[in-house]
Amino acid sequence: MAAGEEITAWRPAVRGVTEVFHAHFTHHAYPMHVHDTWTLLIVDEGAVRYDLERNPHGTPLGTVSLLPPQVPHNGSAATPDGFRKRVLYLEATEDGPLDASFIGPAADAPDLVDPLLRRRIGQLHTALAHPGDELEAAARLALVAERLRERLRPRLAGAAGPAPDRRIAGALRELLDARVVEGLTLEEAAALLHAHPAHLVRSFTAAYGIAPHQYLMARRVDRARRLLLDGRPPGETAAACGFYDQSHLNRHFKRVVGVPPGRYALSRPHPCHRYRRSGRPVPP
Repeated sequence: MAAGEEITAWRPAVRGVTEVFHAHFTHHAYPMHVHDTWTLLIVDEGAVRYDLERNPHGTPLGTVSLLPPQVPHNGSAATPDGFRKRVLYLEATEDGPLDASFIGPAADAPDLVDPLLRRRIGQLHTALAHPGDELEAAARLALVAERLRERLRPRLAGAAGPAPDRRIAGALRELLDARVVEGLTLEEAAALLHAHPAHLVRSFTAAYGIAPHQYLMARRVDRARRLLLDGRPPGETAAACGFYDQSHLNRHFKRVVGVPPGRYALSRPHPCHRYRRSGRPVPP
């Protein structure tokens, strides 16, 4: 790998995503090759040119590229300074994010100029980078896949999808309330409630003004606050409240409360320093 080039790759614990791949290449050029997965690509710096089925394509900033499985393609930098990209490799199965019926439309028009789709893909990458945020990642993947299906089959874009369902939203909230610590996957919730994952996310958000993963994390943060004020250390609190680790707790706690859990715990006054208005100490 040339100087200044870098890659990061991992397999997240989110069904439908087989690999996340981030790279900065200045000189590397991909030869013709194929994948047995869908390749969902966004470029953050520079641009990429590639051939798909012998037809030239490119990915300037703002473009989303979706390369179908088993279709040969190559790739190289289209700018002197190379390119920085983020890629998701998605399962190519009948119950994956996209089934085989979308291969033809994607091969015909792999490059999509869609700011909403690109923003959602960026948010999905962020969620996938944090262990413990699998529910959020699955919800964002469901919305990305829904948008891709709409773009690949334009007739779906004008068709009204299922209206938000308050009954489904209430049932999902009950599931989340019952499993605050152990959590659940979006796939489990969809199977239990017999609803499509994207419909679950939309219905819950429409009903309560908050996404399911945000609701679950808020419930966990509430529990963490009580434990911290009881004197439990942050590491122990993280495990007791369902967070992946203390770093996971720190990130979500600070987002909700405004300060990290350690600082929040230190704000708790010592019992001997607490007084009633009468001046008598408050019993611990």
